[in-house]
Amino acid sequence: MSIAEMKTVGEVLVDLLEANGVDTVFGIPGVHTVELYRGLAASKIRHVTPRHEQGAGFMADGYARVSGKPGVALVITGPGLTNTITAMAQARQDSIPMLVISGVNRRDSLGHGRGLLHELPDQHGMIKTLALYSHTLLNPADLAPVVERAFAILTSGRPGPVHIEIPTDVMTARISTPALRKATATRPRADAETLQKAAILCGNSSRPLIICGGGAITAEAEILELAERIGAPVVMTVNARGMLAGHPLRVPASPSLKAVRRLVSDADLVIALGTEMGQTDYDMYADGGFPILGNLIRTDIDAAQLARGPHAALSILSGAKAAVSGMLAFLTTKPAARGKERAADARKAALAELTAKMRAEIAVIDAIYQALPDAVIVGDSTQAVYAGNLYCDAPRAKSWFNSATGFGALGYAPPAAVGAAVADPEKPVICLVGDGGIQFSLAELGSAVDIGANVIFLVWNNDGYQEIENFMVESGITPEGVKPSAPDFMLAAGAYGVPAVRLSKAADLPAALIDARKRGGTSLIEIHQTRTTGVTA
Repeated sequence: MSIAEMKTVGEVLVDLLEANGVDTVFGIPGVHTVELYRGLAASKIRHVTPRHEQGAGFMADGYARVSGKPGVALVITGPGLTNTITAMAQARQDSIPMLVISGVNRRDSLGHGRGLLHELPDQHGMIKTLALYSHTLLNPADLAPVVERAFAILTSGRPGPVHIEIPTDVMTARISTPALRKATATRPRADAETLQKAAILCGNSSRPLIICGGGAITAEAEILELAERIGAPVVMTVNARGMLAGHPLRVPASPSLKAVRRLVSDADLVIALGTEMGQTDYDMYADGGFPILGNLIRTDIDAAQLARGPHAALSILSGAKAAVSGMLAFLTTKPAARGKERAADARKAALAELTAKMRAEIAVIDAIYQALPDAVIVGDSTQAVYAGNLYCDAPRAKSWFNSATGFGALGYAPPAAVGAAVADPEKPVICLVGDGGIQFSLAELGSAVDIGANVIFLVWNNDGYQEIENFMVESGITPEGVKPSAPDFMLAAGAYGVPAVRLSKAADLPAALIDARKRGGTSLIEIHQTRTTGVTA
């Protein structure tokens, strides 16, 4: 094959992305990545341009959560990559598959500190501390196996961010087109003996309980069967909300609540599926009150996570779907565990435990789902989202997620909502964000407009960082730095050509949502915590 018949590394990269099912990339082109764009226009891959590289990462995150496929961000070396780090950290904390492809300066400059544009002392060294895998493509011929390895990591074990950096002089190198094949996903599966032990423990239990994390979403049908057969209430952490929607065994409440902790304490067997069991779900108030589990079956796809606390009587290294299916094959008994009554009592007590203000905020979330049953709510770190994370009875899996757990990044929701809308353009996406958080990424309204995204930005305006102000007051600290001014959101939306409405009363929200849904495209609705009547009790 002659050189003329070969393709550049950038062109082959696009072919390999397509072969692995990539249909969208999020990124901002620059002189350090333009060669990676050479084959993009002729491909079937859609390019979405955010206003900031952090937005590219958050868009990839939102896209991955809704589509179930890795989100892909394409960013320049130096500031492009450092801007993306926050989004990568959020993805690492929440186990979201994200492929970040960046440029880097030419090979002969790496490590020499010659003051080149966008140069970092050691870009690869910096990012490998965060990414599950980071590779510098020094040999153009290694492109195919490196991409294959990246997708194998993204789809096989516990997901997270993966990084490939390509030097500018490698991007233009011509190589033979490799075999275009999709990477093979290989997930761990528990042995039959371990699954039989788990089934025996289930059969011997009189008060079993199941706790599901985000890693259990793909096993919803199997978990439902297990829960019904053993009579177990099912508690969902934030990233699992919406599983078993409407089912009497569901408990859509946080393990940080006393009512849920009582349910856990009363159980003689707890089955934890696909959950990190981390503080932001299990000990939100950092009071150390989550009960010690005397009889725990824990299933996780990550051996390192199983080795961390809490101690399990039986650890199962497996994806949730395979593990539960295997347990069901050995399960023969159907004990009467009063599961539905226990779940109903927990739901009632958990909701009653919340403050009147929180219940009013949850009522607003319920009103969104009632007005738009097919909505996906993408949340930021804001008070209404905190309330929903404590209790939110979402109508289906993947319809409620946010950045208020794990890494807890502000400004996540606007770009993540755009990514979610790209992944499923038929569903309305509600970006539930505070007046402080939206200012981290206000410009992403323009990104939504550019692609006609069906995103309704619901701005929860409480005149600053109200949650932090409350915490300072409760801690005996004079509030400082918690009152950043906000723009007039009606004017800000108008500047992007986005229809906007400021609600005088919460009762008008359903009609405003329905109007926005009928209109299609991007809209903005503002709710003010004190000036919109009916928002708080």
